[in-house]
Amino acid sequence: MGGSLMGAQTYHVVLKEEEDGWYAVQCVELPGAISQGRTKEEALANIKDAIKLLLEHLANKIREKKRWNRRDL
Repeated sequence: MGGSLMGAQTYHVVLKEEEDGWYAVQCVELPGAISQGRTKEEALANIKDAIKLLLEHLANKIREKKRWNRRDL
C-alpha cells in the first residue's frame, strides 16, 4: 500500500467479549472500522488493520472527488 505516512494518530476503541468467546472491537471515531478476533490481542491487531484500510479508502475518495471538481472548472 503506497502513499506517504501521516503523523501517528490515536483512536479510541471499544472491545467487548461476546457470548461465543470472540472479541468484537469498534473504533469510536470511525464507525465503519469494526473487527473481531479470537483473543483480545487478535481483535486489537485486526482493528488496526481495519482503521488503516478505512482511512486509505477515505483518502482515495477525497482524491477522486478533487479530480472531478477540477474537471468542472
